[in-house]
Amino acid sequence: MGSTAQVVAGAVVVAVVGTYAWNAGFRNADPPSVPALLTLVVFGAAVWAWVGSGLDDTYVSLAAVLALILVGVLPAEELFAALGSELVWLMLGAFVMAAGVARTGLATRTAVALAVRARNPRQLVHLLTVGLVLTAYVVPSTSARAALAVPVFVALAAVLGPRERLVKTLALLFPTVILLSAVGSLLGAGAHLLTSQVLATVTGTGIGYVGWMLLGLPLAVVSSHLAAELLLWMFTDPGDRSTAVRIAPEDFSGDGLTGPLTRLQLRALLVLSAAVALWISEPLHGISPAVVALLGALAVAAPRHGVIEVGPALKEVPWSLLVFLAATLALGAALVDSGAAAWLAGLVLEPLSAAPPVVFLAVVVVLSTLLHLVVQSRSARSSVLVPIVVALAPAAGLAPAAAAFASTAAAGFCHTLPASAKPVAVFARIDGIDTYDRTDLLRLSRVLMPLHAVLVLAFALWVWPHLGLPLT
Repeated sequence: MGSTAQVVAGAVVVAVVGTYAWNAGFRNADPPSVPALLTLVVFGAAVWAWVGSGLDDTYVSLAAVLALILVGVLPAEELFAALGSELVWLMLGAFVMAAGVARTGLATRTAVALAVRARNPRQLVHLLTVGLVLTAYVVPSTSARAALAVPVFVALAAVLGPRERLVKTLALLFPTVILLSAVGSLLGAGAHLLTSQVLATVTGTGIGYVGWMLLGLPLAVVSSHLAAELLLWMFTDPGDRSTAVRIAPEDFSGDGLTGPLTRLQLRALLVLSAAVALWISEPLHGISPAVVALLGALAVAAPRHGVIEVGPALKEVPWSLLVFLAATLALGAALVDSGAAAWLAGLVLEPLSAAPPVVFLAVVVVLSTLLHLVVQSRSARSSVLVPIVVALAPAAGLAPAAAAFASTAAAGFCHTLPASAKPVAVFARIDGIDTYDRTDLLRLSRVLMPLHAVLVLAFALWVWPHLGLPLT
């Protein structure tokens, strides 16, 4: 963030959108109320800071919320309530559980068990894709999943050292699948929780853990394996793909990677399985997902019977992310409550109202996919788009939940530059290993980005309606 290219991109986007909005209806629209105008000014400044400054995303979002509090638009209690919201506690509990699972080596063991079964490059990339997709249900952060996967990649790169093209393919595979598969879980990204909360605020009904998994997992699986196959064809040649792969458990260092599960691994697996089972069966018992996460956190950190002490576990929690999530929730509430989102919706409603719903949906998907070029944070992108999409959708003939979910799913693509997402940056610079550069990312993005947008649109039109998410 903060590069000259991003500042220029931000300026172009603001100029284009501003010109369009002015010509589309601002000259003829009723002016916004004073609270809405103040909210739009602060919100616009926050977007510009996310786009063109070197400031931390959390700092920007918190400063924006405090500005709205000081001008009297947002009650201070709204921020305090967001900090104590169910979503923040859900993420807190999930991160503590993830710290315990990571400490036992259970996730690495699973990756090793998959990799040693591969006999050729195609089997290797698809088996690793399976493992990476599953981590979305273990670790509630794409950055944490990337950190967890680095040792596995380093070990594989050491084994495959002479096969440089295959090593580059794997270097691109890990962040690509981590980012695309996050949509499979409500906990996969803070943007998902934000989307669910905005829908609950505006429509009275959010998307729960089971509902999100039912909708997101098919897309996560299809998009991840499609990307794996695309990477294999783009970055290896026929000779690479036809040469056998031999990986043994001894190629990986660490305890508890082979043989029977260790006692700590069994404990972590038991806690994780129980938490997932309770999340899935929420309609039967009615226990809040946040309460389940906190129970799991207590279990993994239990004295003498846990897998990690509570102090080290809490140190693994990305507190900045939780504060950012709370601040963006409050900022989204201000956009809705002040009437700013509704005013923006009305501003662009007239030129879009005559278009078929599928055209509106296509615009939402394309914009959500492209916005990563300007705003790096997935949660920040959703805080910009989702409230406006939810407000616009009914008049465009779409169900708000369908439009919001499609927008959030499309926003999962952020592969174009090393700075576009933390997992991409992590695997771009690994000491001692030549991975990939901007040219490789641009080459991949030129093909994968439009494919991803088309795939999301296809799911929204023909798959999700059959899974309980009607389009209209």
